[in-house]
Amino acid sequence: MSATSTDPRAAAAALLVPGTTCHGFAVERCETVPELDSDAYVLRHTASGARLLYLACDDENKAFAIGFKTPPADSTGVFHILEHSVLCGSAKFPVKEPFVDLIKSSMQTFLNAMTYPDKTIYPVATTNEQDLYNLMDVYLDAVFNPAIYTKPTIFEQEGWHYELDLPESVEIEGSDSSASLREGTLRYNGVVFNEMKGALSDPMSVLDDAVNAALYPDTAYAHESGGDPRAIPALTYEQFLDTHARHYNPSNSYITLYGDLDVDRALAFLDERYLSQPSAASRRMDAAVAAGEDPSALAPNPLGVQTPVTCEYKRVEMATTPENALVGLGLVLGSALDRKRTIAADILFEALLGSNEAPVKKTILAAGLGGNVVSYTAAESLQPYELIMLQNAQPGVARELRRVFQDACRDLCEHGVPRERLEAIISSNEYDLRQRDYGIADGVAIACDALSTWLYDDDAATLALKYGPVYEELRSELDGSYFEDLLRELVLENDHLALVELVPVDADEGSEGAEAAELTAKRDAMTDAELADVVERTAALRAAQEAEDAPEAKATLPRLRVSDIGEARPEPPLVVDTTAPIPCLRHGIPTNRLAYAMQYFDLSCVAFEDLPYVTLLCRLLKQLPTQTHTAEELDNLIAGKLGFLSFTTEVMTQPDVDGVRPYLLVSAGALSEKIDSLASLPREVWSSTLLADADADRVRDVLTQIRIGLEQGFINNGHSAALGRAMSYSSPSAVVREQLSGVDFYLFLRDLLEHFDERVNGLRTKLSELAERIFVADGCMASFTGSDEDFDTYWDAAGDLGLGAGDGAGRHALAVPAPCDRHEAFVIPSDICFAARACDPRRLGIDVTGAWAVAANALSYDYLWNEIRVKGGAYGCGFRAAGERQTAFYTYRDPAIDPSIERVERAGAWLGRFEPDEAAFEGFIVSCVSGMDAPMKPYALTKRRNTTYLARLDPHAREERRAQMLAATPGELRSLGADVTRIAAESPTCIFGGRDVIAKSNANFNVVDLLG
Repeated sequence: MSATSTDPRAAAAALLVPGTTCHGFAVERCETVPELDSDAYVLRHTASGARLLYLACDDENKAFAIGFKTPPADSTGVFHILEHSVLCGSAKFPVKEPFVDLIKSSMQTFLNAMTYPDKTIYPVATTNEQDLYNLMDVYLDAVFNPAIYTKPTIFEQEGWHYELDLPESVEIEGSDSSASLREGTLRYNGVVFNEMKGALSDPMSVLDDAVNAALYPDTAYAHESGGDPRAIPALTYEQFLDTHARHYNPSNSYITLYGDLDVDRALAFLDERYLSQPSAASRRMDAAVAAGEDPSALAPNPLGVQTPVTCEYKRVEMATTPENALVGLGLVLGSALDRKRTIAADILFEALLGSNEAPVKKTILAAGLGGNVVSYTAAESLQPYELIMLQNAQPGVARELRRVFQDACRDLCEHGVPRERLEAIISSNEYDLRQRDYGIADGVAIACDALSTWLYDDDAATLALKYGPVYEELRSELDGSYFEDLLRELVLENDHLALVELVPVDADEGSEGAEAAELTAKRDAMTDAELADVVERTAALRAAQEAEDAPEAKATLPRLRVSDIGEARPEPPLVVDTTAPIPCLRHGIPTNRLAYAMQYFDLSCVAFEDLPYVTLLCRLLKQLPTQTHTAEELDNLIAGKLGFLSFTTEVMTQPDVDGVRPYLLVSAGALSEKIDSLASLPREVWSSTLLADADADRVRDVLTQIRIGLEQGFINNGHSAALGRAMSYSSPSAVVREQLSGVDFYLFLRDLLEHFDERVNGLRTKLSELAERIFVADGCMASFTGSDEDFDTYWDAAGDLGLGAGDGAGRHALAVPAPCDRHEAFVIPSDICFAARACDPRRLGIDVTGAWAVAANALSYDYLWNEIRVKGGAYGCGFRAAGERQTAFYTYRDPAIDPSIERVERAGAWLGRFEPDEAAFEGFIVSCVSGMDAPMKPYALTKRRNTTYLARLDPHAREERRAQMLAATPGELRSLGADVTRIAAESPTCIFGGRDVIAKSNANFNVVDLLG
């Protein structure tokens, strides 16, 4: 049966009648999900037991996901390694990297895989239906029939293996070869091994793991599902295969389909191609049973419920800086299936701890126990928990934090949680839910959300998606004592909690020293034959990594052609409306009854040395009282009346290579019915915040929180910091960005905090002067996205935004210092590094056209991926040439500096020899163009269009760049090889990394101990 209607909901209704069977799937039920404008169909594949959820809706960005319940039994990271490994070739697609081939050749809008503490998910999304089937085919064959069973090198590459580094002078041939081998340094390598070294350099991740181990000691959640580098080498190849066979089977799977697609075709595809066919895992299981193994021993790992436990105190040590001291208090909330309780708890703790004006956070900060308090609700587990985390904690304050926290909550239980605050949080959440800006393709986010309940109950496939009635019920609970009763249960009467303190220790006491000692002992215990085997196996792995895929293997991959690319999605013209009181960029973009208003204030009136104060101004606005409202009242008003309000800085690189134009950007969003607040609240904040009388302790708290956030960014996203810093060696725009938000700003901030008491009065004066100078009509450009009616309502309420003309004094005060190469390596507490080489290509006289985007795709996902990720073991790497004003190489969570830099320097030579077959080259073009054509949410699209205008980019540049991509040829890419070589050779380098990693480099960096 197939429906003829083009309406996906009507087609699904005609085909998927509850109680019937379609292509082997029993249709169990249908539910309307008004929150997602969709109908949800729950099905079960009769023969295999696979579960399926289809969300029929009018979204062209279609999605597919298959997930498996994968609770770990240890911390070897087996499921994380499997997530990587199954995407390294399969029976039907016997190429080395089908995952990368899909990135290079499909129109995907999302393509990845994720390992959670109890599940592994493989989602894809695309706007092209044939592409969706191509992606499904590769992913399904990968999970059910991976090449891991015949290629142990995949496990070694993605998981872990030994390598023996020999001194350059050592020869391993000859009579003294055994002695030569013993001069080598034994080490571990592997993509997941190195990734987790980076991930567990983050103290917050280490603390979260420790809290989970204390809260759930008898369950899978006690283990690090991503893998602990100290435990990963305990995993054997046989255990790896056994784990796959027990978990990657249809009866343990959860499949999601989403969007405007032919569901009849999709179900037939799933049934005929995979669910009715034997898999590699099933064949291994059948063989085990035939060999006499107990079938019960072949079942997936259990996921049990933890009986309540109370961990009064646990100490965890970590080699990191003293500023990274943390305390965490974990509170188990109940069951994932009790959605009302989980959502209510999230609202409650956001109300108590979500801002500096939240009552409990304010109390903890006033107690002087640490620099910041954050909390989050971990809802994607069988027993959700709340983690309250004290950052920059003073020594020995763990129990005092618990006491202060509980006393503050006890007071609220007795006197009531402020209703205006709870109502504001509920309103803010409802705005986010209407906006549906997940940051990724909707169908992917929804598939992951569904599993937050579906994984634990087959009848709960849509429970997490139908939040509307829950919010209605919680609004009604504002009239009673529900929230106080819940707070009492969770904080004062909870017998399932854990208090954990993370204590920084010197690096030589940390895991790196223990690992080095362990490896030295292993090397000394190995026989000569075993050491020789390490060298031989490494050579065999390198040979496998360097081998080209056979043409017949490449031919198996499904590919789209350039002819499959449709026309570019038309955008409404950008109109500069000069009838508004302030010149306004007007965007006619559908917004689902939301409105976005922005104001760009020109910062050319600010001296370069004062730019860091602009960032402080942005962060302090909203945190201080105004002439009309206390800080607490303002906090509640913004949360209750607006979807968001932000004060940030944007730096627009100009057509002149030395041209730069920074702005202070005020952005706000609101429901259409709250346009008046969209006009009034931002204005109140920028025009009447009491900066001159700012409370010193409040200001110090905000500054400390900024410092903590920057330090976390350096550790977790060092590639971004390195890219920004490397660009500042050649680009004035990047010099300004560094002064506003990069390393230079961080150093300014740290110095300010060290001398805060003597500088606070000058700080207040400076901020007041800057606000008067910046928030004027002169040089201001507004932006509005929303309906015509909302536009008129907004300007009727906003008037001239209260902006005076300004006196013009200092309008051109900004003088940017000339950039210069500093060749810096910044030491951060980490066992890995992030490297970047970047420049403005205009400095080298290089014109970056659309063909460069195709070249960047080839370099990133062919040469660099194979050389730096596959061989080098880095978690990520790439080359960027997305615009005409930046080109950059980078590595992410990289175990070494020099090998990656050497490979970067050979990138141009590789491109000069680039000779792809026709299908592969078309794939590079398809993926480039589809990335440009991918749907964007209204707010992101608005910001992109505003940047085009303010950076004085040609408004037709995107169309021209797209046409250049489509017209690119292999010969044109080869001709870029010499310029890539120049970029790699002449672009300055910046490193963020661990001290030991930097010390092993021969590059003679200027080493800066960034965090002290």
